[in-house]
Amino acid sequence: MATGLLDDHLKHCVLDAAKLSDEAAHEKIQEATAAVNRLIRS
Repeated sequence: MATGLLDDHLKHCVLDAAKLSDEAAHEKIQEATAAVNRLIRS
């Protein structure tokens, strides 16, 4: 289930942010990385 949320985040939020600007994409990638780190620790 958690991986499904991450997949959705990557497909929508990161992709949309990348269309806006490199900076927005970078922020969303950092969010995704933080989510993966939380999954690893749990």
